Amino acid sequence: MRQTWRWFGPDDPVTLAHVKQAGAVGIVSALHHMNRGQAWTDDEMQKRKRLIEDAGLTWDVVESIAVPEAIKTRTGDFRAKIDNHKQSLRAVARAGVKVCCYNFMAITDWTRTDLDWPLANGGTALRFDTVDFCAYDVLVLKRRSAEADHPPERIAEATKRLASWPESKLAQLERNLIDWVPARETVYDRASFLRQLDEYRDITVEGLRQHLFQFVREIAEVAEETQIKLAIHPDDPPFPLFGLPRVNSTQSDTQKLLDAVPSPANGVTLCTGSYGANPSNDLVKMAKAFGPRIHFAHLRNTTREADGSFFEAEHLDGDTDMIGVVAVLRDLESRENREIPMRPDHGHLIVDDIGKKVNPGYSCIGRLKGLAELRGVMCTVDAFRTGKVH
Repeated sequence: MRQTWRWFGPDDPVTLAHVKQAGAVGIVSALHHMNRGQAWTDDEMQKRKRLIEDAGLTWDVVESIAVPEAIKTRTGDFRAKIDNHKQSLRAVARAGVKVCCYNFMAITDWTRTDLDWPLANGGTALRFDTVDFCAYDVLVLKRRSAEADHPPERIAEATKRLASWPESKLAQLERNLIDWVPARETVYDRASFLRQLDEYRDITVEGLRQHLFQFVREIAEVAEETQIKLAIHPDDPPFPLFGLPRVNSTQSDTQKLLDAVPSPANGVTLCTGSYGANPSNDLVKMAKAFGPRIHFAHLRNTTREADGSFFEAEHLDGDTDMIGVVAVLRDLESRENREIPMRPDHGHLIVDDIGKKVNPGYSCIGRLKGLAELRGVMCTVDAFRTGKVH
């Protein structure tokens, strides 16, 4: 597996020199300054590529060309936005990048209630707490019909918690949920978020799914033409939020997309953390089932709790059999004579990264630790596969 690293560009506190020291050889990046639905240009692609290659690395995956809300709802200028997306794909191909990861999550990108949840070892992790989310959704945002999406006992507990929170806790929760995510297309306040939710009021799960199929059919034609692999990222978390439809949360969801658009260019980002937060997903089985359609892998782990909450675990801990997943992917690479780009996703905030300016989940040392652990798994799996150990 090709060891890569997500880099948010020149302003990322983790530099390309740090990436090389971590042992990664490839970069996963995007033109985040051009992610409001406009077409990416050759000049900007080449500028980013030169930065990466001058550091002795390669640009292996684009993550992501944004999919604007107009495309998901098929309203307004969605046709122009799809044309821009196609132009961006062609610019990506001309720059020599062969994989494009994207998602189709309505409004939200990855969502956590806590970006600095304390761990027993003194570090911190990302966490999604269903009660905290309920407190915001029902009692603060006061979304229409929100009560119907949460069980009464959760609302009761959320009411107790909210009464004990200082204003600073509530402000941080709101920022985490609707105001901040690295590389998100749009930043919201409470009023604009509610207005955007209204745009989805009449869109059902099946309606959004059909919009996804229509979009992917179009861009898959360009991907085939330019020899790019498309790799959809699962919903994160892999269950509904804010009453919005979710269409890529389970193995069944993803299989429906692969069946609807059978182009070999149409594939999957196997994100073990995002899929793994849904107990219905078995990641080893999914790796086997998706096989040749896996074009990219995000390797991280989560620990689920009984009420649906979860936190980011150590890469080799948590509820996903990471060793089993890596073994399946290495067998797949061997059978198909190809290399799947992978990256260590979301690391803990540990050691002297604590207190530094970091993109939450994307600090250096936590991901370095995860990459080292995953590298060890890959080496061990290969040793067993080749008969070097018994």
